[in-house]
Amino acid sequence: MVKVAVLDDWQRVARQSADWAPLLARAELSFFYDAFENEDHAASELADFDILMTMRERTAFPASLVSKLTNLKMLTMTGARAASIDVAALSARGVTVCYTQGGGTGSATAELALGLMIAAVRGIVAADAGIRAGKFQDGTLPGYELAGHTLGLIGLGRLGSHMARYGAALGMKVIAWSPHLTSERAAEAGARLVDKGELFTQADVASLHLVLSDRTRGIIGGEELGRMKAGAILVNTSRGPLIDEAALIEVLSARKIVAALDVYDREPLPQNHPFRFLPNVVLTPHLGYVTAETFGVFYAQSIENVLAFLAGKPTRVVPAPKS
Repeated sequence: MVKVAVLDDWQRVARQSADWAPLLARAELSFFYDAFENEDHAASELADFDILMTMRERTAFPASLVSKLTNLKMLTMTGARAASIDVAALSARGVTVCYTQGGGTGSATAELALGLMIAAVRGIVAADAGIRAGKFQDGTLPGYELAGHTLGLIGLGRLGSHMARYGAALGMKVIAWSPHLTSERAAEAGARLVDKGELFTQADVASLHLVLSDRTRGIIGGEELGRMKAGAILVNTSRGPLIDEAALIEVLSARKIVAALDVYDREPLPQNHPFRFLPNVVLTPHLGYVTAETFGVFYAQSIENVLAFLAGKPTRVVPAPKS
């Protein structure tokens, strides 16, 4: 029987997110609940599988790992793109790569960014920890009202536009920058276009909403972070490598700014990572897209993809990159 691995079920919700019965009738399924320790560990655990069902931005599949998976015939990934999966290497090996729709309107990630912003400005995490430790208000610093303060958006696409509306609803002044943003497009979203340096100088909260690419990797570095006001908040629900991590650790260690982070250079976040020990950081474990609605679409369509492949009629196939 065909062997299928359901990877990256770190929250143990895959089984309840879709109807697996049609696939169980055709294949032997194995669910993986933990991240692999390294590439060799992944290669060892996955060596016998014909089909892999992956969750976006969790296990990476670089060419070096792909070359070790000699039994692999098909991989289905959630979402339409995944920078961590080498589609060219898979296609070159004759592996069929499929995708799913899903992710909705982007409201899930934007809502989390809003929540992180409010949690950071009002010290909600520290207040919760204090009251659970038997305290009440002692040791909890006052926050400030977001109304009248400035929200700076780095990226004003689908998610950034949601945040622009949330900021306006809170009575914030909304400014924005991205490499190709125009004044007209910014105004349509309810924001004012500024240059990158001005955004980091003016923003009381700076929130990232860019796609990670070779062009945007490290787009926020020490220069931009150094411009931020004392006590300003940096929110990142996009991708960790958009920010120079070393520069961010340095400015956070100096207690100049506050960060609210959902994404990291390496995920899961290593146990000894400095972010875990800095009091001026609010952390969530890459929950931006993680909702019951999104998972319902992801897993249902992943199952459809595998069944279609087994029937000899692959669907939602990712085209092989042009050489």
